Amino acid sequence: MLRISQYLREVAQAERDGVYPQSRRGGGNSGPVVIWNLTRRCNLTCKHCYALSADHDYPGELSFAEVETVMQDLRAYGVPVLILSGGEPLLRADLFDIAARAQTLGFYTALSTNGTLIDAAMAARIAAQQFDYVGISIDGTRDTHDKFRRLPGAYDASLQAIRLLHAQGVKTGLRYTFTDLNGQDFPALLRLMKDEAVDKFYFSHLNYAGRGNIHRGRDAHFEATRQALDLLFETAWQDALAGSSRDYVTGNNDADAAYLLRWVGERLPQWVAPLRQRLVAWGGNASGVGVANIDNLGVVHPDTMWWHYPLGSVRERPFSQIWSDRSDPLMDGLKTRPRPVQGRCAECQYFALCGGNTRVRAQQITGDLWAEDPGCYLDDAEIGLSAEAAERLSARVPLRPFSHRASSIPIRTEV
Repeated sequence: MLRISQYLREVAQAERDGVYPQSRRGGGNSGPVVIWNLTRRCNLTCKHCYALSADHDYPGELSFAEVETVMQDLRAYGVPVLILSGGEPLLRADLFDIAARAQTLGFYTALSTNGTLIDAAMAARIAAQQFDYVGISIDGTRDTHDKFRRLPGAYDASLQAIRLLHAQGVKTGLRYTFTDLNGQDFPALLRLMKDEAVDKFYFSHLNYAGRGNIHRGRDAHFEATRQALDLLFETAWQDALAGSSRDYVTGNNDADAAYLLRWVGERLPQWVAPLRQRLVAWGGNASGVGVANIDNLGVVHPDTMWWHYPLGSVRERPFSQIWSDRSDPLMDGLKTRPRPVQGRCAECQYFALCGGNTRVRAQQITGDLWAEDPGCYLDDAEIGLSAEAAERLSARVPLRPFSHRASSIPIRTEV
């Protein structure tokens, strides 16, 4: 996740003070942020769901006792944050017991929900539980969102949830996945964020997992992506200048860091060097390193988009052992610095701050974990590709629509 507001606030402070602010990075190592799909059951069947969730029970989900045991291991391993997700986590009967235990253990505890099940009573219960943050998915204006979520009335229910939580003083955020089906609604959602006094906006690029892989033919065209990010950056910049506490972040396309650096360079080139240092320290894609996923059955994945790639089960080995094990070729490559990426990603001048972008897209398109990310929207000149390198690499890996006839691609792990 790229914290756009954090970096633009630093640039705004540099403009005011004449010197770039010192890093406030904390000391010591910590475990990854863990996104935990406590249940796969969901009352929606969204077009871009990486979990392929539906409204029925899924046998074999972790019990409360198992969840508690895993949480103790996570805390001992230094995991700072738990994001409780689904499916729809509010459909899990012991969700609030799990949240209470997580808070007792000292985790920053967030809730990721579609919001449609939050009425006044549920909003009060969420507020009483004192979640640190609640993220609610809104993927467009009313008609667009309802088509995305495949439920008439979903938009109104989710918007009402935001208002109810806001009235209870709960820190909330909008989560938006950008595709060519809903890109036209992005400006309206930024206005909605301000109108409803929402604290955070999470702009997610489409990643190729679950239904998101099936619908990858609807990934936003590169120029539309750039236009959307221009608007996002400008909005965040104006908020930074005004001292607003609203936060804007992006995820699932680490080329955003390079594009942000170029955006600042065109407007305030004197701050490019220190900003680049910050972005290199951030390190780009965090799969397998700074972010982890545990699914509803207790299987560990490098992140939520790798549900088709199991690393091991917490029923067989503690998370800490699974996460530290580099015998798996994907995990070894993800933890290697620099990562063993190939193609134009390896030749890119922004490789140090992007980390080779999202490996899932490369694998889903080519079968090769370390091929170039076909979702990078920067052209060869922008990434500093020499004429010789461009000729040697030939054409880019194309973005191909999903085909059921080629839905199973062998995974090549060798470098």
